[in-house]
Amino acid sequence: MFQAALVTSHHNPILKTCAQRLQTAGKPHKVIVTAVARKLVTIANALCKSRQKGLLSQIEKYSC
Repeated sequence: MFQAALVTSHHNPILKTCAQRLQTAGKPHKVIVTAVARKLVTIANALCKSRQKGLLSQIEKYSC
């Protein structure tokens, strides 16, 4: 999960802004990656629950 969150925090435009917001707030790196991992789990759970594919427009509903 850590590796997926690390990659996502650098390459996903929506979760990247969330990670940058936490970084400017002075949060440690592990806290930022953990928060992104938690967002990924929330997004995956919501997409499975609604039985839809992971479209970027749907991910925006569950971001920061």
